[in-house]
Amino acid sequence: MPTPKWTLTVADVVAETADAATIVFDPPDTGDCAYRPGQFLTLRVPSDQTGAVARCYSLCSSPATDKRLAVTVKRTAEGYASNWLCDNVRVGDRIDCLPPSGVFTPADLHTDLLLIAGGSGITPMLSITKTVLARGRGHVVLLYANRDPEAVIFAAALRDLVNDHPDRLTVIHWLEAVQGLPNDQTLARLLAPYAGHDVFICGPSLFMRSARSAVESFGVPRSRIHIENFVSLSGDPFVDKPVDVDQVPPAAADKPQQTAEVVVQLNGDTHTLTWTRKDTLIDLLIAQGIEAPYSCREGDCGTCQCMLLDGEVDMDTHGALDEEDIAEGVVLGCQARPASDHITVEF
Repeated sequence: MPTPKWTLTVADVVAETADAATIVFDPPDTGDCAYRPGQFLTLRVPSDQTGAVARCYSLCSSPATDKRLAVTVKRTAEGYASNWLCDNVRVGDRIDCLPPSGVFTPADLHTDLLLIAGGSGITPMLSITKTVLARGRGHVVLLYANRDPEAVIFAAALRDLVNDHPDRLTVIHWLEAVQGLPNDQTLARLLAPYAGHDVFICGPSLFMRSARSAVESFGVPRSRIHIENFVSLSGDPFVDKPVDVDQVPPAAADKPQQTAEVVVQLNGDTHTLTWTRKDTLIDLLIAQGIEAPYSCREGDCGTCQCMLLDGEVDMDTHGALDEEDIAEGVVLGCQARPASDHITVEF
């Protein structure tokens, strides 16, 4: 089954700061652009050297308040794609992308949320905040860390949201130029009053580690901590790879061919399937016509992560997962292959 793709037309380009721009897209020609707050688009960016590169950018638009899709791109010093997009994209341009993906999204809009963002990590947080305020009853506390006032993305939009929802939205700005770098202890003291909230963290890796350590220090369980961690995709998800049924991937070459019974719990349905080692879990579900969450199929984006409830699997790469994810039984469907006779997973 080919990977679904969209081609979107640029409706506007908004300069947010000196090094960040929001790209606004008209809906796809199909008219179906359903997505969840906190999800991302994978854009195809032209490249003279490789033909194209694929990069993931969070949606800052909200399905509750915005008719158009929008992503915000912040330049990075060595980032080819971010610089190309900021320098070259104009109104009327057509850009290929994959439909919205990602699991960095609240399950319940009525739950109180603690959002911890650094730099461009504010992008999915804006989408989540606007959606909760428009469609839910939850309270939102947003801690937003930046270098200085000029680096604050969406400053005006955040002010407007606070003015419109003063009883439900609290925004706390942390400026490195004023307060220094945030660390585990300072963040813990500041955020401890919100220990009962579900936590979402997005930003530079060191900042996210400090934020995670801080909320864990005052007792927030891992099940209520959600972390968005983008890496550069190692493959091209816009090219459909032919499947060679006789080819076993190198990571599985030294394993005997194995058939397992797998029980997949997905979207309230339960599927019992026969799974062979030549297929990843996502390969199996696609072949069976079951709509499972996935995007890059390289293990990089984390969209296909699921929970291993019973049995054992091998993964070709751990990709977007960290050590704690793996210890808790989180696996990547696009990398998982059977390593026991009976397996149960839940998406």
